[in-house]
Amino acid sequence: MPDNMKPRVVVFGLGGTIAMSATSSGGVAPKLTAEELVSAVPGLAEAEVDVEVVQFRQLPGASLTLGDIAALCDAIELRSSSADGFVVTQGTDTIEETAYLIDLLHPLVQPVVVTGAMRNPTMAGADGPANLLAAVVLAADPVARGLGCVVVMNDQVHAASRIRKGHSTNTGTFASPNGGPLGYIVEGTARILNSVRRPGSVPADLTKPPRVPIYTAALGDDDETVRAIAGKADGLVVAAMGVGHVPAQLVDALAETATTRPVVLASRTGSGPVLSSTYGFPGSERDLLARGLISAGLLDPLKARILLAAAISAGGDIRTMRRAFAVAGGLSNDESWPWKPDSEKIN
Repeated sequence: MPDNMKPRVVVFGLGGTIAMSATSSGGVAPKLTAEELVSAVPGLAEAEVDVEVVQFRQLPGASLTLGDIAALCDAIELRSSSADGFVVTQGTDTIEETAYLIDLLHPLVQPVVVTGAMRNPTMAGADGPANLLAAVVLAADPVARGLGCVVVMNDQVHAASRIRKGHSTNTGTFASPNGGPLGYIVEGTARILNSVRRPGSVPADLTKPPRVPIYTAALGDDDETVRAIAGKADGLVVAAMGVGHVPAQLVDALAETATTRPVVLASRTGSGPVLSSTYGFPGSERDLLARGLISAGLLDPLKARILLAAAISAGGDIRTMRRAFAVAGGLSNDESWPWKPDSEKIN
């Protein structure tokens, strides 16, 4: 890019709290357009960034679908030849899931920066404008190239594969328990201090997304719920206790399910890995993995569900899925990633 040209960032608006205003029936709902959001950000004009705005969806975060995000990635790719980076504004309810799906579907070197707000624009101290400004600043900065999809909230930069929402209302809700933030926005400048592994993208077709529920193991469970859920699923994620444990009463049902469809074993704790060989009792991680379940490694249940849905949509067999989870979950090196890099799409 010539020295006299401004970096170009495309902002896609999907709705969410950041775009909400009062309704006649009470409460707030997504009403503000992406153009209205951008025009209301103090200091954006001084940031020396050429901003294009696209109103892509107008939904609360909880109502977004895998298909919406796949369509968003297609729209991003269409503008890849003329943009230095992209920003997505959306609801925070699902930001840890949508961002990871974007990361899996996004083969470009240009960054996609997802942001939102915990306080809607009608509230004192609304955080949307500051978050949007920080997101645009990062998306325009060459330091963000190659990061894939990241989330910027509260002046922190988080990898899509790590970020978790940990509080229902606090503006400091987002954290990355496994590895910490990638960096920060300081005095209007991005400071990237940490790295993240991005093994590659997944060639998923999500026009008809697979049904992948999450089953959370709990004290005293029997196998009735597992059997009912698994019978209608294309794949299953088990949010297990601790390092990958479930009640012994569930073992047979999970083992039987794993003979016909992929079953991924994740931890419900929120951080830390599923182990592989420490415990040996029925329902332990060693027992379940020996019965055909796939370890999620460091991926939490929400992230594991996103990867499993993408892998199923890409037509991957069990061996392919094991390789994908081994890399994404931090159990294997990047060379084991089962899908080849889509190098011709990298700009």
